[in-house]
Amino acid sequence: MCERRAAGVHARSPLRAVLCVALCGLLLTCCQGPSKKGEVADSSTVGVLPSGYGEVFLAVGECSSSGTVDPTEVPCDSERAAARVVAREDGRASHGPPCPSTTDFVLHISERRPSADEDGDGAVPRGYACMRTLRPPHPGDPGGGGGPRTIVGDCVREIGDGKVREAACDGGGGYTPQFKVVEAVADRAHCPASTGLYVRLGGGERPVGCARPL
Repeated sequence: MCERRAAGVHARSPLRAVLCVALCGLLLTCCQGPSKKGEVADSSTVGVLPSGYGEVFLAVGECSSSGTVDPTEVPCDSERAAARVVAREDGRASHGPPCPSTTDFVLHISERRPSADEDGDGAVPRGYACMRTLRPPHPGDPGGGGGPRTIVGDCVREIGDGKVREAACDGGGGYTPQFKVVEAVADRAHCPASTGLYVRLGGGERPVGCARPL
C-alpha cells in the first residue's frame, strides 16, 4: 500500500514523497517485530566451539596441557597438548570407578571456577580424569613403572611395612624391580607355586596379583 501511494505522488510534491518513504520504513520495522535478546536469524552465524573441545571441561577424548596441577584444556592438535582423557568420572577417585588399566596418570579436578566450563556458570564439579599421554613413554603400560593401577606385567619393589611400589621392569627410573606380576586371580589360593609376593590390584573379580621374584 505504501508503494502505491508513492507512485501517485506528483513531482511537484516532494514533501509528500519524503513522508511516504519514511512511513514505509516505519511499517517495515513494525511488521518485523522486536527481536528477542540473543535471537539469531541464521544459525550459521553463531560462533560454535569445535566438536569435542570446550563443551565440557576435560571430557572423554579431549586433551590437556602438561602437568597434573591446575590442568588446562587445549585442542588435541595443539603443540601444548600432552595427554588425552580416556575416562571421566564425577566425585573422588577413591570412591569412584577405577581408571582403565593402562591409564598413565589421573587428574583430580576440584570444585573451582576456571575461565571456561560446561555451562558457562564458572563452576566445574569435583571429579577426576583418567589420562593417557599422547606420546611414549607410557608409564601405565605393563612394566612401565607407573600409572595409577598395578596390572599384570608390572614390576614392583618392596618399600617396607609390607608395602610395594611399581618399578620399571627394565630398571629405568633408578629403581631395581624385585617382583613381576604374572597373573591376576580371585584369591591367593589360585596363585601358582612360584609366587613370592601377593599384590593388591584393586577391585574387580580378580583383585589379587601373583608376583614372582626376579
